Amino acid sequence: MLYHLLLPYINTSHIANLLHYTTFRSGLALAFSLMLSLIFGPSFIRLLRRYQKFGQPIRDDGPESHLLKAGTPTMGGFMIIGSATISTLLFADLANPYVWIALFVMLSYGALGFFDDYLKVIKNNHKGVSGRFKLTVQLLVGLFSCCLITYYADQNAATKLTFPFFKNLILDLGYLYIPFAALVIIGSSNAVNLTDGLDGLAIVPIAIAAGCFAIISYVVGSSFYANYLQITYVHHAAELAILCCAIIGGGLGFLWYNAQPAEVFMGDTGSLSLGGTLGVVSVITKHEFVLAIVGGLFVIETLSVIMQVYYFKMTGGKRMFLMAPIHHHFEKKGWSESKVVIRFWILAVIFAIIGLSSLKLR
Repeated sequence: MLYHLLLPYINTSHIANLLHYTTFRSGLALAFSLMLSLIFGPSFIRLLRRYQKFGQPIRDDGPESHLLKAGTPTMGGFMIIGSATISTLLFADLANPYVWIALFVMLSYGALGFFDDYLKVIKNNHKGVSGRFKLTVQLLVGLFSCCLITYYADQNAATKLTFPFFKNLILDLGYLYIPFAALVIIGSSNAVNLTDGLDGLAIVPIAIAAGCFAIISYVVGSSFYANYLQITYVHHAAELAILCCAIIGGGLGFLWYNAQPAEVFMGDTGSLSLGGTLGVVSVITKHEFVLAIVGGLFVIETLSVIMQVYYFKMTGGKRMFLMAPIHHHFEKKGWSESKVVIRFWILAVIFAIIGLSSLKLR
């Protein structure tokens, strides 16, 4: 919005000229989103406590230390997606179709997560919407978004799949690309959702991944950097850096209140929406497989659940891990919650470095 208001004055005003630069607007989006999240956080948490009698339902089979968290309100993801949405609308180029597609996925998945959290709260049960309903909504939103992405993309590269570390390895999936891309968005959304189980555990890896894709969006959307790095150039993709930075700002503000002991939980409202947003940004920037590297922690958490379920069924009731997702396994082994969280943050940083290195190592 501000970008469009000041656009006519680019040649006459120094401030208006600064807003012409994506990097400057990305920094403003991060700072403004952080400010919104920090300032309105306490009031929003009080509002959640007023209307959530029991707070986030706690699983009976989880670590005993989690029982102390009973009564903590959920739906804190509103703080992140709300501040990120406002900041993006203020500082991004609203004529850019990719910005609207990414916002559509974030808000749609956020609405689905809110409905899931709402059912959990009113029933005081950790089971919300059915898995079938959740996947159906995610699939419909994902397919629609991917159809729009391929429509606005350069038709020479719209359905092509690139691979990290291999500059000449390109696979054209044709019509199969749309369902594949939708699965990337759905998988990312659910992987982040599975990771969100400890105070501060999910939001820092989300912010790290968003930071990586802010960089990726910027270089992919620049013909100069894309040609230099020998990666696929995606016109208009650079504006997504503003959304990614807004997520970082909102996430840091949320972390202020989510750090152990948490005053509020992200809930599915935040995890489903932010995971889906990372997924759709990776699809737009043609870095779907890099998301699996940058978000390696999310992949590990998801695989631990899949392996646990498979092993349980194959062995007639035996468990591979003491509890899944895997962060609970380490809690059951005696690790403190803070030790699990910090060590998983370290892993997230390592995966991010590896993912970003794929831009140059080809």
